[in-house]
Amino acid sequence: MRQNEWTEQIAALPMRWDKSGNLRVLMVTSRDTGRWVVPKGWVVDSKKPWRTAEIEALEEAGAVGVVSKRPISHFFYDKQYEDKSDVRCRVTVFPMVVEKLKRRWKEKDERTRDWFSPDQAAKLVAEQDLSHFLRDLSDNQEAQAVIKRLRKAA
Repeated sequence: MRQNEWTEQIAALPMRWDKSGNLRVLMVTSRDTGRWVVPKGWVVDSKKPWRTAEIEALEEAGAVGVVSKRPISHFFYDKQYEDKSDVRCRVTVFPMVVEKLKRRWKEKDERTRDWFSPDQAAKLVAEQDLSHFLRDLSDNQEAQAVIKRLRKAA
């Protein structure tokens, strides 16, 4: 892979609002290192990207809800494999308004999930681009417009 090339992944940013109206985002731990991440996975050619985000949120976090067809961010990270090789990934992030969390889901025994404020989540994630996005989410007018429309549709 050349220096400017990457492989595509899709992520969901599951969210809800607490009783005080504060935004909370659902994070999961990775299966390999246990670091906090957003539910994400490889692009599935036969699926629309937002549908892939919906599937990842369900499989990795047990989250069910409404996903925007419009992404709100991209971030890059280097995916490490057990053999110490890595691949550069560009992750497209789709917001999801969570309607319910399943008690049992596909990766329940492999991951932990928890709700955080975007600022808390920004401090927990290792991916610098994702951290900046989460920290600036409330000031990101474009992302907020997509989230507002999604919230009305949910």
